[in-house]
Amino acid sequence: MEVKGDDYHVWYDQSDVCIYCQGSLRLAGTEEYAPIVKVLEYVIEQTQPNITLNLCQLEFLNSSGINVLSKFVIKVRQKETISITVKGSESIPWQGKSLKNLQRLMPALKLEWV
Repeated sequence: MEVKGDDYHVWYDQSDVCIYCQGSLRLAGTEEYAPIVKVLEYVIEQTQPNITLNLCQLEFLNSSGINVLSKFVIKVRQKETISITVKGSESIPWQGKSLKNLQRLMPALKLEWV
């Protein structure tokens, strides 16, 4: 499963149970993020014991996108049978504070910096 736009690419790789996000996500609101939400919900439905969300190459994410990721983390937390690792890049400014906030939503979330 994948979603591509002019300046972003989001896909799920089943072989390593990883969701990759690249580029710049500046979509306007929930409706424009719907295809990405479908990818995230699909991954949850697969009920893999461990999911990785790789954001290392996601240069920008607006507030609507942060909201989408927050809801995704909450849904994973509610499953109780899935653990999640979020990979971020220390060289991308928005990720420091925003990814730590995801950990507040799900304390068991593992945060890895690359």
